Amino acid sequence: MPRVLVAGKLHPSGIALLDQAEGVTYDYVEDISEESYAPLIGKADGLVIRTQPMSAATIANGENLRIVSRHGVGFDAVDVAALNARNIPLAIVGDVNSRAVAEHTMTLLLAAAKRVLRYDAACRGERPWGYRNSLEAQEVYDKELLIVGYGRIGRHLAKMATAFGIRISIFDPFLPQGADLTGVKRRTDLAHALQQADFISLHVPNTGKPILGAKEINQLKPNAIVLNSARGGLIDDAALAEALRHGRIQGAGIDVFPEEPPAPDHVYADIDTAVLSPHSAGMSLECAERMAVVSVQNVLDFFNGTLDCALVVNRNEIRF
Repeated sequence: MPRVLVAGKLHPSGIALLDQAEGVTYDYVEDISEESYAPLIGKADGLVIRTQPMSAATIANGENLRIVSRHGVGFDAVDVAALNARNIPLAIVGDVNSRAVAEHTMTLLLAAAKRVLRYDAACRGERPWGYRNSLEAQEVYDKELLIVGYGRIGRHLAKMATAFGIRISIFDPFLPQGADLTGVKRRTDLAHALQQADFISLHVPNTGKPILGAKEINQLKPNAIVLNSARGGLIDDAALAEALRHGRIQGAGIDVFPEEPPAPDHVYADIDTAVLSPHSAGMSLECAERMAVVSVQNVLDFFNGTLDCALVVNRNEIRF
């Protein structure tokens, strides 16, 4: 009888799948931290995990562990090499949240462009009503959005932004030849593309080095808006905060941070031209349900011998 450990709060539909699965028992820890689930890993045959880390030490303590399923598509916090050494597959949920992330990114763009935080404050007495005459809001029509990383999320975002009359350019050196680039302009020089764009949205993995460092940020247009709903670490946050604080660029929309949750005094904490959200771009009600169901189903499918290999990120490194 396989035992499943659910690490992190799931939508009830995912838990219902486990309740209905014959011959399966489970432990459920709603807290999202490695310390909260680590004491239970030794009993688990399968693990469903949210965004918290999974270190080599925790993997080593999972003596019976045979399958790990991420509640999402990213796996930066999981020590994949340690899983490979144990021949343990790591499954993700596939394309269940790309539209939600794109919608959220578009929301951040509009909120930053229209100075939503400052104008909201003017209606709450935190700024004078006359702040409406500041004319700080900018229109997005006929501006250029540079999408760095033209995968599923980037393509959804391009369609949404196009509906607002925004011109789309993309930078993605890994885009296959023959990819459909209808309605977008491909850029091959990232440095030049960043200098030309009005808005920049990042949709790439974290490679350990910021895409937007201090040099790049200091060369952006004065009306530029920077958006990151991909991974913390893609931006030199200190440099971006400095540019925002001194009004050198228009704004930012940030959904992800190098350390989550960020400290109360993080670099954007006192900057109202940065619209922030708590790594929630893919956490719509509908998307949360889809991720919960697929992440649990991956574990059940593994034990039934029907796991979709296309959802296993380390399928080329292991045998299962």
